[in-house]
Amino acid sequence: QVQLVESGGGLVQPGGSLRLSCAASGVTLDNYAIGWFRQAPGKEREGISCISMSYGSTYVADTVMGRFTISRANAKNTVYLQMNSLKPEDTAVYYCATDIPFVRGVCLDPGKYDYWGQGTQVTVSS
Repeated sequence: QVQLVESGGGLVQPGGSLRLSCAASGVTLDNYAIGWFRQAPGKEREGISCISMSYGSTYVADTVMGRFTISRANAKNTVYLQMNSLKPEDTAVYYCATDIPFVRGVCLDPGKYDYWGQGTQVTVSS
């Protein structure tokens, strides 16, 4: 049974940083992409970054380019999202997802994924 567990969310002041983790079990991620998504109240789920677990190739949405960095630790079956220079508009529930191969652009489409974590809340506020 595939399970994804996000952690690392919390309350942070504008300009601060957080690192989210997505730990997978029940699946070896080597042949898949891992995507990070977020959903703010009243808004659609938004793809923000994805990574190829095989090659480490990444794709980042323009909205977070230069501030967010995705990375992987294959030995731990875990993907990270380092978030810097956080803004109030980054406030959302952040999710990770898997089960598709890595294709730039496509890997940011939430409709392509079947396996999701439960999400972790990120709140950016002073």
